[in-house]
Amino acid sequence: MALTDKYKELVDLATLNNLLVSESGNVLKIEGTVPTAGVKNKLWEIYKQIDPQFKSNDLVLNVKTAVTDGGKVRVVTQESRLNIRKGPGTDQPIVGKAQKGEIITLISKANDQWWLVRDVDGEEGYCYSQYLEPVQ
Repeated sequence: MALTDKYKELVDLATLNNLLVSESGNVLKIEGTVPTAGVKNKLWEIYKQIDPQFKSNDLVLNVKTAVTDGGKVRVVTQESRLNIRKGPGTDQPIVGKAQKGEIITLISKANDQWWLVRDVDGEEGYCYSQYLEPVQ
């Protein structure tokens, strides 16, 4: 089965949102910028339905949102830095870290547990929401 067939629903949504879809070797790559966080979250939802544990290692989902500024949140970890992950889940690779007390941009709430954020360096990813609080 071709990867474009396996990930047809993901490819269709990516194409609809003008993302670059390419296949190299045994890896399907979806890259680019989507207009809203909702589209990015939907891509991850579809991916999770196809590969619930994100274990197949045959897809690279490298997508950012066009949102430049949203609400601000403060990192409220106890001692350590907060991991910023590529996707919503602890099994996703860490793409950045935010310091305790740091204020970062909330792009969207993917669900009750995972929020999509952008740090001060422009790195975008998902953080566990229990370690974030809105800044008034």
